[in-house]
Amino acid sequence: MGLSQDQHETYQQDGFILLRGLFDPDALASFEARFLALVSGQAPHGEDLVVMRDVMVAKGIVEPETLLHGVNKILSFEEDEILFAYALNETLLALVRSLIGSDVMTISTNVFNKPPGVDGRHPLHQDLRYFALRPAENIVGTWTAMSPTTRENGCLAVVPGSHREGLLDHGLPDWEYTNRGFFSIRDVALTQRVHLEMSPGDTVLIHPLLVHGSGRNQSSGFRRAISAHYASQECERSSGKRRRAPVIRKIG
Repeated sequence: MGLSQDQHETYQQDGFILLRGLFDPDALASFEARFLALVSGQAPHGEDLVVMRDVMVAKGIVEPETLLHGVNKILSFEEDEILFAYALNETLLALVRSLIGSDVMTISTNVFNKPPGVDGRHPLHQDLRYFALRPAENIVGTWTAMSPTTRENGCLAVVPGSHREGLLDHGLPDWEYTNRGFFSIRDVALTQRVHLEMSPGDTVLIHPLLVHGSGRNQSSGFRRAISAHYASQECERSSGKRRRAPVIRKIG
């Protein structure tokens, strides 16, 4: 079952919608166990999957307590059947299809790991900055909390309605330590942010033009989430600056 009419209207108005308890504990436990196995090297992975180190650890500024403390995220898990079960979840797919049509493909997949003891912020940005496919209305992002996400540990922050302003100018954030590939929108009033505190299994659907980001993890634990971006198979590549071709997996 897809989004209701009221939920559609909320998504169109705000650029996001938060759905509580979409994933059950067993599914989250499976994703968590697989993430830990991949990070520790206990499980092999395909050539497209990347385990990305945190910039402060990579530069030797912070000595990680464990391997897990040094990881910023896993990206491109399309070849990993355990993690990709997230993107194939029937309930999630029904919601995605109600927004962008029945024939979809994934164009980005991530497990985000926000360790304690590093900067770890993700500057305010729009996901469409990273994608060359168009139109934007035929793309949607999903983000599911694997652990509690709070203001203290760096939950998502969104700017409601910002998706109606089009693609904004992005640049490198003026921070001392920024993870690779993170771009920032500088002309956004921070007072417009809404922080999305979420419980494990809660899921947010995000328009690719919605301005959003996340803060520092100031707790003693980890903040983790799993995410996928979907596009209609009718999307076409835009002209102009060429971006890295995404790892695509079609879902009929």
